[in-house]
Amino acid sequence: MHVSPSDAPRVPRHVSSLRAKLLIALAGDPTGMAPYVRAIADGDDAGYFVENGPAWTVHAGMGTLVAGIRALLLQALHPGALAGVHDWSRYREDPIGRLTGTVRWVITLTYGSKTQADQETARVGRFHQRVKGTYRGGDGTERTYTAEQTDLVRWVHLAFTDAFLASHEAYGGTIPGGPDAYVADWATAGRLMRVVDPPTTRAALRAELDGFVERGALRRDERVDDVVRFLRRPPFRGTMGLAYRVLFAAAVATIPPHLRRLLGVRRWPLPVVTATRLILKTTERALGSGPRAQDMARLRLRRLAEQR
Repeated sequence: MHVSPSDAPRVPRHVSSLRAKLLIALAGDPTGMAPYVRAIADGDDAGYFVENGPAWTVHAGMGTLVAGIRALLLQALHPGALAGVHDWSRYREDPIGRLTGTVRWVITLTYGSKTQADQETARVGRFHQRVKGTYRGGDGTERTYTAEQTDLVRWVHLAFTDAFLASHEAYGGTIPGGPDAYVADWATAGRLMRVVDPPTTRAALRAELDGFVERGALRRDERVDDVVRFLRRPPFRGTMGLAYRVLFAAAVATIPPHLRRLLGVRRWPLPVVTATRLILKTTERALGSGPRAQDMARLRLRRLAEQR
């Protein structure tokens, strides 16, 4: 049975309110059915990623809430990538908008048709064409950057892939085919963003991340400290604010020690894994059973199967 928007189960008012807040943060819509999510049911092809495959599984897991924070922390370590965010992003004025924009890209590529995914990639690409400026590299020299620069795009892809893989391994379930299958699957997204020969195994992914460190391409400065401070305590209030603090600690706990030292963050001495699993389970209950992006994708896939 497939869930349609009108079939969404009713939940108690206090949970519904929390659900609406979570869905606004994640999908930009209190129902979770933003126009781009509804559009996933349309389209005339199966998309880039196999139903219930590695990318579908990882990106549907609650560990993505931890992964998003972890990816932003790691991306901040590359001074070129950070300069682009600092100079062009409105993450301080509109952190929810920045978050939902990233979520839209991930969800569309993972569950949408190839046509929809290509349109979303082009939308992001048009914005990236405007992103350019200067930054001080890891060796202290001043350099120019564009959002399409090879090493910057590569670092963002590596940081994203590693964040979602590590977070799912720590706080999610199993991955069909294992970790290597997810890295290979999500390499498709890297190619769509013009990453040349992205890694296709976990070992290759980790080796490339370490290579950036060994080459001195990463650095910590006042901008990194500023981003860390903001990510540690963004403007979330009440229950969401408390839960977010735990998720931030959970993200830090999955980062290797040498990168934690570079970021200037430390692990909580408290049982963060237990607290995180409790929060993720509570969040999962608050969100309910659907409808979700993958439900919309299944509607498209069933329709296409019936048309054959």
